[in-house]
Amino acid sequence: MRQSALLPILAFIIALPLSSQTSDRPKAEALVKEGHSFLKANGKAAFVAEVQKASGKFHAKPGNPLYLFVYDLSGVVLAHGAESNLLGVNRLNVKDPDGKQYTKEFIAVGQKKGGGWVEYKRMNPETRQIEHKISFVLAEDGVVIGCGIYK
Repeated sequence: MRQSALLPILAFIIALPLSSQTSDRPKAEALVKEGHSFLKANGKAAFVAEVQKASGKFHAKPGNPLYLFVYDLSGVVLAHGAESNLLGVNRLNVKDPDGKQYTKEFIAVGQKKGGGWVEYKRMNPETRQIEHKISFVLAEDGVVIGCGIYK
């Protein structure tokens, strides 16, 4: 009897992170689209500055892990809402642990009409473990805008 009572609780605990990750997909896509609108309304320089600015609307904040990253079409990081150390780094040929060149895929998928999702593996800064990540990307005005979540 005791084990049967624990089963629903265990199932709920396991499902909780999965449901929050699923609900973050629309939020990530919406943030990219908001960034896209900001870019179109304010220009590339203002958009890049807003993403890079720690107090900017597209920068990671405590309690909100969603942020934007911005690459040019040659794979150079123009802005990153969480890792400013990547600014100016060409990541075109960076590979995940499985050998996937996800920056190249960001550029290719981002240039498709309406953008799309790219799956890859990356170290999660919270857990310090390599985890599956999925990012929504969209290209405009010579840049690729993205936002990712860990799965």
